[in-house]
Amino acid sequence: MMKTTVRGLAAAALTLLPLLTASLAHAAETLPLDAAITSLPLADESRTGYQRTSFKHWVDADRDGCSTRAEVLIDESRTAPVIEAGCKVISGEWFSYYDGAVVTAPGGLDIDHMVPLAEAWDSGASGWTPARREAYANDLGAERSLVAVTAKTNRSKSDQDPAQWLPPLADARCTYVTDWVSTKLRWQLTADTAERDALRALAEGCGQETVKYQPASA
Repeated sequence: MMKTTVRGLAAAALTLLPLLTASLAHAAETLPLDAAITSLPLADESRTGYQRTSFKHWVDADRDGCSTRAEVLIDESRTAPVIEAGCKVISGEWFSYYDGAVVTAPGGLDIDHMVPLAEAWDSGASGWTPARREAYANDLGAERSLVAVTAKTNRSKSDQDPAQWLPPLADARCTYVTDWVSTKLRWQLTADTAERDALRALAEGCGQETVKYQPASA
């Protein structure tokens, strides 16, 4: 009886081992901002072959009737949003942290990819499968992968990295740098020299900021 019990326990442990290993592989991590920046792999960027359509976005991944855009609007509204049939969000209250604006009409908002699609392509996504690119473009698994901000600031940012563009609100910049680095680490994206130098310079004024991220499983 004892032998059977031990064998059963051993078999159960072997069965659980891959699950535990997978869980550990995708465990959340926390790093000081400067250490997180150093953790970014350094590589040159190339936009060869990039097309925005390579990243299928604003899908309804969980098939609840709401697109990714609608999900972000609903989640980030500071008041209960008004939602019509077809999960059309028609009003709410959103704080655009890039510029400190408060917006009540969703038409004035864009959903910004923290690391723009073109920048992601340059930094490693060119070698991903279409499914992983779709998962990236619709990432609801991390709070700051997608953010609702004023259309004006999002379009000013375009596909630029922090060496080229920063939020106009100075008080937002440490949060922005932290969110940027978190997203790159989550998706195992690289940084080029100018980008990493800019991140390091900005981090010097950010005190004890920490970067929290969970590696994407897609």
